Amino acid sequence: MLNWVLWALALSVVITTLLPLTNSVTWWVRMWDFPRVHIAGVALLTLAVSLPFTVSLKPLMSTVLVAVVIYQGLQIFPYTPLAQTEIDLSSGQAPDKEITLLSVNVLMENERYQDLIAILQREDPDVLLLMETDETWNVALTEVLSRYATVEKHIADDHYGMIFGTRLPTSHVELLWPADDDTPAVRAVLTSPSGVDFNFIGLHPRPPVPGNTTEVRDKQIKDAALMTQSSERPTVVMGDFNDVAWSWTTKRFRDYGDLLEPRVGRGMISSFHADYPFMRLPIDQMFMTKNVGLVSFRRLENFGSDHFPMAATVFIAQSERASNAD
Repeated sequence: MLNWVLWALALSVVITTLLPLTNSVTWWVRMWDFPRVHIAGVALLTLAVSLPFTVSLKPLMSTVLVAVVIYQGLQIFPYTPLAQTEIDLSSGQAPDKEITLLSVNVLMENERYQDLIAILQREDPDVLLLMETDETWNVALTEVLSRYATVEKHIADDHYGMIFGTRLPTSHVELLWPADDDTPAVRAVLTSPSGVDFNFIGLHPRPPVPGNTTEVRDKQIKDAALMTQSSERPTVVMGDFNDVAWSWTTKRFRDYGDLLEPRVGRGMISSFHADYPFMRLPIDQMFMTKNVGLVSFRRLENFGSDHFPMAATVFIAQSERASNAD
């Protein structure tokens, strides 16, 4: 019986490791992009349990399990403190030149409105992106949103509402539907306190769950990268990508947009699921171009959503002024 159990576990980790390599858009294939830590853990545990026992074709099993652990480990490694950071933290900037940003998936059914309001009042971000905002959330946040000179809203009861607010000078802001579904994105051209124009792009595509392929999600993420690629301005991208940092979709996004990621070399800083530590994954993302300086990148406290808020402080130096081309 133990022999069958161990081989069943070995085959399961092999299959779940290989499935994402097909680049299929089927949800039950792409979902295995997410639990790479868990797959590696099961493979390692299976290997450890098998060592003292007699198992048929044990050398083959051991080799396969070691290969799974190594492969999954290589995918995860950049998101551990052992890796070299992509972005060095910057200091010495005047606080009045820094830009604070906050990205929050509120969870539409969450009723802890005051807890989020307290976070927003304390953090007082210059740029705010809220996701899953229905009319109830819109009404609850009316007062705190009045702090912002520019507010754009898509209020919806399908978990894909979005509110964008900023107090920075804004030359352009629009809600976009970059893929053929009803999940919006926001693109804004803002002016930093140092006088430099920069792009802010906010995303919240659909996750790979029953009923959804990842085709539309992947296209929306790719289109956002192409927006960045075609612009000479510094750019910051934030949002709930419903995709892990190590997936091929996100890697392609980074390559297309020539973007850097604060998590690399600092740990996963996992944002979802807030209630289940063993399930936590880094799916609320932040990316930035090389001409954006990073002061901090933080996960804030649980306020009742299944996502933690993600906060960042950046600056854009005067010497990095970009052209006014779109």
